[in-house]
Amino acid sequence: DLVLDETRAIFEIDKTVNEDDFRWAGKVAVGLRQLVDDFDINSLAYYHRGLDGEIHERLGAGMILGCSLLTAEGVPAVGEYELRTSIGMLMLDRMGAGGSFTEFQALNFNNGVVEMGHDGPAHLAISNGKPILRGLGVYHGKRGYGVSVEFDVTHGPVTVFGVTQRKNGTYQFVASEGSVVDGPRLRIGNTTSLVDFGVNPGQWCDDWSATGVPHHWALGIGHRVSELKSIAELLDIEMVVI
Repeated sequence: DLVLDETRAIFEIDKTVNEDDFRWAGKVAVGLRQLVDDFDINSLAYYHRGLDGEIHERLGAGMILGCSLLTAEGVPAVGEYELRTSIGMLMLDRMGAGGSFTEFQALNFNNGVVEMGHDGPAHLAISNGKPILRGLGVYHGKRGYGVSVEFDVTHGPVTVFGVTQRKNGTYQFVASEGSVVDGPRLRIGNTTSLVDFGVNPGQWCDDWSATGVPHHWALGIGHRVSELKSIAELLDIEMVVI
């Protein structure tokens, strides 16, 4: 009940949220916090397909709320077992930039923006306003149904940051600076942000994808490329800036 009270204080609870799904998400959140405490976890990634409503599917479908709460507390938690992105989120978080789990959603050529986000987990500390908890009958990247987090990242300067791995096993950083702008957003229980990179969205998408970066990355507030370059130099890691 304490987690549910915390959730009600943090979120605007949409009418689409089913009470049973809400309580299940709260129960899973308690378990996740206990897991982090028991094993002193700094970051985590998860994925289990599950089938036909059995316990593993329900568990995976119920993790968005708990993982979002953990991420806001400095323990990045990501879906689709994207371990490399959890590293990127951890780095941005420690830099004070947040770092929210993100992927492509759409290219808006009319407004010149790249629409990006995910159906959780999200970094609640960098929400532009009070985040919304919305009920979804279908997720992407996981099976099942339940509650999901919706918001856009604080408007203004942002950095997208991905961690990729070359064929020889070495790591590579990929980053780009832009600005989150206001505009119409899809209300689909996702962390949709409209990012203006100052170039044609299609060209930016091609250049970003050509680096081989994973299809998930971290989205953080502020322009952080100079700081990331310094970290890359200290760690002797190649860095590509788009």
